[in-house]
Amino acid sequence: MNLLKQPIKAGNIRLSSRLVMAPMETGKAENNRVTPALLRYYDEKSRGGSLGLIVTEHCYVSPEGQAGRKQLSAASDDCIKGLRELADTIHQNSVPVILQLSHAGSKTDRLLTGLNTISASAVNIPGRAAGADLPKEMTQADIDRVTACFAAAAVRAKEAGYDGVEIHSAHGYLLNQFYSPLTNKRVGYYAGTNLAGRTRLHVGIIEEIRKAAGPDFLISVRLGACDYMEGGSGKEEAATVGKIFEIAGADMISVTGGMCDFVRPGHQEQGWFSELSECIKKEVGIPVLLTGGITQKAAAQRLLMEEKADLIGVGRAILKDSTLPEQFLKDEGEGAGV
Repeated sequence: MNLLKQPIKAGNIRLSSRLVMAPMETGKAENNRVTPALLRYYDEKSRGGSLGLIVTEHCYVSPEGQAGRKQLSAASDDCIKGLRELADTIHQNSVPVILQLSHAGSKTDRLLTGLNTISASAVNIPGRAAGADLPKEMTQADIDRVTACFAAAAVRAKEAGYDGVEIHSAHGYLLNQFYSPLTNKRVGYYAGTNLAGRTRLHVGIIEEIRKAAGPDFLISVRLGACDYMEGGSGKEEAATVGKIFEIAGADMISVTGGMCDFVRPGHQEQGWFSELSECIKKEVGIPVLLTGGITQKAAAQRLLMEEKADLIGVGRAILKDSTLPEQFLKDEGEGAGV
Protein backbone atom coordinates (compact mmCIF):
# COMPACT_ATOMS: atom_id res chain seq x y z
CA MET A 1 0.00 0.00 0.00
CA ASN A 2 1.28 3.45 -0.93
CA LEU A 3 0.99 5.41 2.31
CA LEU A 4 1.88 8.62 0.51
CA LYS A 5 -1.49 8.49 -1.28
CA GLN A 6 -3.55 8.53 1.91
CA PRO A 7 -5.40 11.82 2.44
CA ILE A 8 -5.11 13.70 5.71
CA LYS A 9 -6.61 16.84 7.25
CA ALA A 10 -4.47 19.70 8.51
CA GLY A 11 -6.76 22.08 10.33
CA ASN A 12 -9.79 22.32 8.05
CA ILE A 13 -7.79 21.69 4.88
CA ARG A 14 -7.94 18.27 3.24
CA LEU A 15 -4.62 17.20 1.75
CA SER A 16 -4.99 14.58 -0.98
CA SER A 17 -1.57 13.07 -0.29
CA ARG A 18 1.12 13.00 2.43
CA LEU A 19 3.73 14.61 0.16
CA VAL A 20 4.56 18.28 0.78
CA MET A 21 6.80 20.59 -1.21
CA ALA A 22 8.99 22.25 1.40
CA PRO A 23 9.72 25.99 1.21
CA MET A 24 12.79 26.96 -0.80
CA GLU A 25 13.76 30.49 -1.76
CA THR A 26 14.03 30.65 -5.53
CA GLY A 27 15.69 34.04 -6.06
CA LYS A 28 13.05 34.76 -8.72
CA ALA A 29 11.45 37.73 -6.95
CA GLU A 30 12.08 41.26 -8.20
CA ASN A 31 11.72 44.26 -5.90
CA ASN A 32 10.53 41.66 -3.37
CA ARG A 33 7.42 40.98 -5.44
CA VAL A 34 6.05 38.03 -7.41
CA THR A 35 7.29 37.78 -11.00
CA PRO A 36 6.15 35.84 -14.09
CA ALA A 37 9.20 33.59 -13.63
CA LEU A 38 8.06 32.75 -10.10
CA LEU A 39 4.54 31.96 -11.33
CA ARG A 40 5.93 29.64 -14.00
CA TYR A 41 8.11 27.90 -11.43
CA TYR A 42 5.26 27.13 -9.02
CA ASP A 43 2.96 26.18 -11.89
CA GLU A 44 5.49 23.58 -13.01
CA LYS A 45 6.03 22.21 -9.49
CA SER A 46 2.30 21.90 -8.70
CA ARG A 47 1.18 20.57 -12.09
CA GLY A 48 -0.60 17.22 -11.94
CA GLY A 49 -1.97 17.74 -8.43
CA SER A 50 0.14 14.99 -6.84
CA LEU A 51 1.37 17.17 -4.00
CA GLY A 52 -0.78 17.29 -0.90
CA LEU A 53 0.47 20.78 -0.02
CA ILE A 54 2.94 23.42 -1.10
CA VAL A 55 4.62 25.73 1.40
CA THR A 56 5.84 28.67 -0.65
CA GLU A 57 9.14 30.39 0.02
CA HIS A 58 9.45 32.66 3.03
CA CYS A 59 8.16 36.23 2.98
CA TYR A 60 9.41 38.84 5.41
CA VAL A 61 6.77 40.39 7.65
CA SER A 62 8.53 43.70 8.35
CA PRO A 63 11.35 45.60 6.60
CA GLU A 64 14.03 45.06 9.28
CA GLY A 65 13.36 41.31 9.06
CA GLN A 66 14.27 40.94 5.39
CA ALA A 67 16.76 38.12 4.93
CA GLY A 68 17.79 38.49 1.30
CA ARG A 69 17.72 40.87 -1.64
CA LYS A 70 15.52 38.58 -3.78
CA GLN A 71 13.18 37.58 -0.96
CA LEU A 72 9.42 38.02 -1.27
CA SER A 73 7.64 40.50 0.98
CA ALA A 74 4.34 40.19 2.82
CA ALA A 75 5.01 43.39 4.76
CA SER A 76 2.59 45.73 2.98
CA ASP A 77 -0.78 45.64 1.26
CA ASP A 78 0.71 46.23 -2.17
CA CYS A 79 2.14 42.69 -2.00
CA ILE A 80 -1.33 41.14 -2.03
CA LYS A 81 -1.91 41.32 -5.78
CA GLY A 82 1.19 39.29 -6.66
CA LEU A 83 0.66 36.84 -3.83
CA ARG A 84 -2.90 36.28 -5.06
CA GLU A 85 -1.57 35.46 -8.53
CA LEU A 86 0.80 32.94 -6.95
CA ALA A 87 -1.90 31.29 -4.83
CA ASP A 88 -4.25 31.15 -7.82
CA THR A 89 -1.57 29.52 -9.98
CA ILE A 90 -1.09 26.70 -7.47
CA HIS A 91 -4.81 26.29 -6.75
CA GLN A 92 -5.49 25.92 -10.48
CA ASN A 93 -3.44 22.71 -10.25
CA SER A 94 -5.65 21.47 -7.37
CA VAL A 95 -2.99 21.80 -4.65
CA PRO A 96 -3.52 23.65 -1.34
CA VAL A 97 -0.89 26.25 -0.50
CA ILE A 98 0.33 28.04 2.61
CA LEU A 99 2.70 31.01 2.79
CA GLN A 100 5.77 30.87 5.02
CA LEU A 101 6.25 34.03 7.08
CA SER A 102 9.62 34.98 8.53
CA HIS A 103 11.64 37.61 10.33
CA ALA A 104 15.40 37.21 10.09
CA GLY A 105 16.21 39.04 13.33
CA SER A 106 19.98 39.27 13.69
CA LYS A 107 20.50 36.97 10.70
CA THR A 108 19.95 39.87 8.36
CA ASP A 109 22.38 42.68 7.55
CA ARG A 110 22.00 46.40 8.12
CA LEU A 111 23.60 46.95 4.70
CA LEU A 112 20.61 45.15 3.20
CA THR A 113 17.77 46.64 5.22
CA GLY A 114 19.18 50.03 6.18
CA LEU A 115 17.78 49.38 9.64
CA ASN A 116 19.18 48.24 12.97
CA THR A 117 19.11 44.50 13.55
CA ILE A 118 17.06 43.18 16.45
CA SER A 119 17.00 39.91 18.35
CA ALA A 120 15.96 38.25 21.58
CA SER A 121 19.21 39.42 23.16
CA ALA A 122 22.31 41.38 22.17
CA VAL A 123 23.93 38.13 21.06
CA ASN A 124 24.84 37.02 17.54
CA ILE A 125 23.82 33.65 16.17
CA PRO A 126 26.48 30.92 16.08
CA GLY A 127 28.71 31.19 13.05
CA ARG A 128 28.32 34.95 12.69
CA ALA A 129 31.58 36.57 11.59
CA ALA A 130 33.84 37.66 14.45
CA GLY A 131 33.50 41.37 15.09
CA ALA A 132 30.02 41.61 13.57
CA ASP A 133 27.81 44.25 15.13
CA LEU A 134 25.61 42.93 17.90
CA PRO A 135 21.84 43.15 17.44
CA LYS A 136 19.68 45.32 19.66
CA GLU A 137 17.79 43.40 22.34
CA MET A 138 14.09 43.77 21.60
CA THR A 139 11.94 45.79 23.94
CA GLN A 140 8.35 44.86 24.73
CA ALA A 141 7.30 47.49 22.18
CA ASP A 142 9.46 45.75 19.56
CA ILE A 143 7.95 42.38 20.45
CA ASP A 144 4.40 43.73 20.23
CA ARG A 145 5.15 45.34 16.87
CA VAL A 146 6.68 42.18 15.38
CA THR A 147 3.76 40.10 16.66
CA ALA A 148 1.36 42.52 14.96
CA CYS A 149 3.43 42.32 11.76
CA PHE A 150 3.11 38.52 11.65
CA ALA A 151 -0.66 38.78 12.16
CA ALA A 152 -1.02 41.49 9.50
CA ALA A 153 1.02 39.42 7.02
CA ALA A 154 -1.21 36.40 7.71
CA VAL A 155 -4.29 38.50 6.97
CA ARG A 156 -2.68 39.56 3.67
CA ALA A 157 -2.05 35.91 2.86
CA LYS A 158 -5.69 35.10 3.57
CA GLU A 159 -6.85 37.99 1.39
CA ALA A 160 -4.56 36.69 -1.35
CA GLY A 161 -6.32 33.32 -1.21
CA TYR A 162 -3.78 31.20 0.65
CA ASP A 163 -5.10 28.30 2.72
CA GLY A 164 -2.87 29.25 5.64
CA VAL A 165 0.55 30.35 6.75
CA GLU A 166 3.65 28.81 8.25
CA ILE A 167 5.52 30.64 11.02
CA HIS A 168 9.28 30.29 10.51
CA SER A 169 11.03 29.43 13.78
CA ALA A 170 14.10 27.62 12.49
CA HIS A 171 17.52 27.99 10.84
CA GLY A 172 18.63 30.84 13.08
CA TYR A 173 15.81 33.27 12.25
CA LEU A 174 14.23 35.57 14.84
CA LEU A 175 11.81 33.14 16.48
CA ASN A 176 14.58 30.56 16.61
CA GLN A 177 16.69 33.22 18.33
CA PHE A 178 14.03 33.40 21.05
CA TYR A 179 13.75 29.62 21.24
CA SER A 180 17.45 28.81 21.45
CA PRO A 181 19.27 29.29 24.79
CA LEU A 182 22.35 30.13 22.70
CA THR A 183 20.81 33.45 21.67
CA ASN A 184 18.10 34.06 24.26
CA LYS A 185 19.81 35.41 27.36
CA ARG A 186 16.77 37.30 28.58
CA VAL A 187 15.25 37.17 32.04
CA GLY A 188 11.60 37.69 32.91
CA TYR A 189 8.64 37.04 30.64
CA TYR A 190 10.63 35.83 27.62
CA ALA A 191 13.44 34.25 29.64
CA GLY A 192 15.83 31.95 27.87
CA THR A 193 16.10 29.72 30.93
CA ASN A 194 12.73 27.96 30.55
CA LEU A 195 10.49 26.67 27.76
CA ALA A 196 7.60 28.95 28.65
CA GLY A 197 9.80 32.00 28.21
CA ARG A 198 11.50 30.72 25.06
CA THR A 199 8.15 29.97 23.35
CA ARG A 200 6.12 32.93 24.61
CA LEU A 201 6.65 35.02 21.46
CA HIS A 202 5.61 32.07 19.29
CA VAL A 203 2.45 31.54 21.33
CA GLY A 204 1.58 35.23 21.08
CA ILE A 205 2.02 35.17 17.30
CA ILE A 206 -0.07 31.99 16.88
CA GLU A 207 -2.86 33.46 19.00
CA GLU A 208 -2.85 36.80 17.18
CA ILE A 209 -2.92 35.14 13.76
CA ARG A 210 -5.81 32.95 14.88
CA LYS A 211 -7.75 36.00 16.08
CA ALA A 212 -7.04 37.97 12.91
CA ALA A 213 -7.43 35.23 10.30
CA GLY A 214 -10.18 33.13 11.87
CA PRO A 215 -10.69 29.50 12.89
CA ASP A 216 -10.50 27.95 9.40
CA PHE A 217 -7.12 29.39 8.43
CA LEU A 218 -4.33 26.81 8.68
CA ILE A 219 -1.42 27.75 10.97
CA SER A 220 1.78 25.71 10.75
CA VAL A 221 4.92 26.28 12.78
CA ARG A 222 8.27 25.37 11.27
CA LEU A 223 10.21 24.43 14.38
CA GLY A 224 13.97 24.22 14.57
CA ALA A 225 13.49 21.60 17.26
CA CYS A 226 17.15 21.06 18.15
CA ASP A 227 20.33 23.08 17.68
CA TYR A 228 22.63 20.06 17.98
CA MET A 229 25.11 22.37 19.70
CA GLU A 230 26.35 22.41 23.28
CA GLY A 231 24.16 24.70 25.36
CA GLY A 232 21.49 24.90 22.65
CA SER A 233 17.95 23.60 22.40
CA GLY A 234 17.70 19.84 22.93
CA LYS A 235 15.72 16.99 21.42
CA GLU A 236 14.24 16.09 24.81
CA GLU A 237 12.29 19.38 24.75
CA ALA A 238 10.74 18.89 21.30
CA ALA A 239 7.58 17.03 22.33
CA THR A 240 6.71 19.56 25.03
CA VAL A 241 7.18 22.45 22.62
CA GLY A 242 4.99 20.79 20.01
CA LYS A 243 2.23 20.47 22.61
CA ILE A 244 2.63 24.12 23.64
CA PHE A 245 2.08 25.18 20.03
CA GLU A 246 -0.88 22.86 19.57
CA ILE A 247 -2.58 24.28 22.66
CA ALA A 248 -1.91 27.82 21.39
CA GLY A 249 -3.78 27.01 18.18
CA ALA A 250 -1.29 25.60 15.67
CA ASP A 251 -2.70 23.09 13.16
CA MET A 252 0.60 21.55 12.06
CA ILE A 253 4.24 21.28 13.16
CA SER A 254 6.98 21.18 10.51
CA VAL A 255 10.19 19.77 11.96
CA THR A 256 13.68 20.86 10.94
CA GLY A 257 16.93 22.07 12.49
CA GLY A 258 17.59 25.10 14.63
CA MET A 259 20.95 26.86 14.76
CA CYS A 260 22.40 23.92 12.81
CA ASP A 261 20.26 25.11 9.88
CA PHE A 262 18.61 22.44 7.69
CA VAL A 263 21.31 19.80 8.18
CA ARG A 264 22.02 17.51 11.13
CA PRO A 265 25.73 17.29 11.91
CA GLY A 266 27.14 13.83 11.20
CA HIS A 267 23.96 12.49 9.57
CA GLN A 268 23.14 11.86 5.93
CA GLU A 269 20.31 9.32 6.18
CA GLN A 270 17.04 10.36 4.58
CA GLY A 271 14.81 12.08 7.11
CA TRP A 272 17.68 12.97 9.42
CA PHE A 273 15.44 14.92 11.82
CA SER A 274 13.10 11.93 12.32
CA GLU A 275 14.11 11.47 15.97
CA LEU A 276 12.59 14.91 16.58
CA SER A 277 9.42 14.48 14.52
CA GLU A 278 8.78 11.08 16.12
CA CYS A 279 8.85 12.52 19.66
CA ILE A 280 6.52 15.37 18.69
CA LYS A 281 4.11 13.06 16.83
CA LYS A 282 3.71 10.93 19.96
CA GLU A 283 2.70 13.98 22.00
CA VAL A 284 0.41 16.00 19.70
CA GLY A 285 -2.86 15.39 17.90
CA ILE A 286 -2.04 17.54 14.88
CA PRO A 287 -0.08 16.49 11.77
CA VAL A 288 3.71 16.51 11.99
CA LEU A 289 5.71 17.22 8.84
CA LEU A 290 9.26 15.89 8.46
CA THR A 291 11.86 17.24 6.03
CA GLY A 292 15.57 16.56 5.73
CA GLY A 293 17.31 14.93 2.80
CA ILE A 294 14.38 12.80 1.62
CA THR A 295 14.88 11.93 -2.05
CA GLN A 296 13.43 8.44 -2.50
CA LYS A 297 9.91 7.05 -2.36
CA ALA A 298 11.03 4.00 -0.37
CA ALA A 299 12.52 6.22 2.35
CA ALA A 300 9.37 8.36 2.49
CA GLN A 301 7.21 5.26 2.78
CA ARG A 302 9.37 3.83 5.53
CA LEU A 303 9.24 7.02 7.58
CA LEU A 304 5.43 7.01 7.39
CA MET A 305 5.20 3.30 8.14
CA GLU A 306 7.43 3.66 11.20
CA GLU A 307 5.26 6.58 12.36
CA LYS A 308 8.12 9.04 12.37
CA ALA A 309 5.81 11.66 10.88
CA ASP A 310 2.39 12.20 9.28
CA LEU A 311 3.64 14.17 6.28
CA ILE A 312 6.83 14.03 4.22
CA GLY A 313 8.45 17.25 3.06
CA VAL A 314 10.69 17.23 0.00
CA GLY A 315 12.61 20.24 -1.24
CA ARG A 316 15.74 19.92 -3.33
CA ALA A 317 14.68 16.68 -5.00
CA ILE A 318 11.56 18.41 -6.36
CA LEU A 319 13.66 21.42 -7.29
CA LYS A 320 15.75 19.12 -9.48
CA ASP A 321 12.87 17.02 -10.84
CA SER A 322 9.34 18.39 -11.13
CA THR A 323 7.99 14.91 -11.96
CA LEU A 324 9.07 13.49 -8.59
CA PRO A 325 5.68 13.97 -6.84
CA GLU A 326 3.94 11.99 -9.58
CA GLN A 327 6.58 9.26 -9.33
CA PHE A 328 6.22 9.05 -5.53
CA LEU A 329 2.46 8.58 -5.80
CA LYS A 330 2.52 5.88 -8.47
CA ASP A 331 1.61 2.43 -7.25
CA GLU A 332 4.10 -0.38 -7.61
CA GLY A 333 4.12 -1.79 -11.12
CA GLU A 334 3.48 1.63 -12.65
CA GLY A 335 7.12 2.58 -13.05
CA ALA A 336 7.47 3.95 -9.54
CA GLY A 337 10.89 2.54 -8.70
CA VAL A 338 12.26 5.83 -7.39
